[in-house]
This record gives sequence, structure tokens and C-alpha cells, in this order.
Amino acid sequence: MKKLLIAALLLQGCAVQKPLVPIGGSRADGTVKLAFEYGLFESPKLDEQQGLASARQRCAAWGYTDAEPFGGSTTQCSEPTRSGCKRWIVSIEYQCIGTPTASK
Repeated sequence: MKKLLIAALLLQGCAVQKPLVPIGGSRADGTVKLAFEYGLFESPKLDEQQGLASARQRCAAWGYTDAEPFGGSTTQCSEPTRSGCKRWIVSIEYQCIGTPTASK
């Protein structure tokens, strides 16, 4: 019974806070792409406000007034194995809004 409980806890994974970090974007298109990576036994927890703040900061640097998430995310395997995947990258895109100021 003890072994079954331990196995169930391992399969459930560990909740881990994952910050969203900028990985791309386009000033001309007004888009910012943020992402995080997680492993097989991790259960990622996101701080959506941190992600939005990061996108807003990048948009502001380009002269836009705000940012908002497009909605949804894209997940892709970053470390495939014969039996599946060991690590994933999740990316979320944000749209910069407001008219950008001229470049300096």
C-alpha cells in the first residue's frame, strides 16, 4: 500500500512555479512571445500577472501603451525520448496595443 501511494505521488508531479521569459517577438507586428520549460515530473504553475507585466514591459520599450494575451498557448516537446517526451516548452503570445511612438 505504501509503494502504491508513493508511486501515485510521483506520477502526480511536483508543483513548480515557472516564470514566463521573453523568447521572441516583433516590434513591427506588435507581438511578444514568452515561454517556460518544464520536465516530466513537474506540474507547472504560472503567475499570469508576471507574464503580462513582462509583455507590457517589452511593448512599452517599443513605444506601445499596453499588452494583452492572444489567448491559448503552444506546447512542444524539447527533449523527445523513445517512450515519449521528457521536457516541454510552452509559449504564449501577447499583442502589444496602442499606437507605437516613433523610434528614437
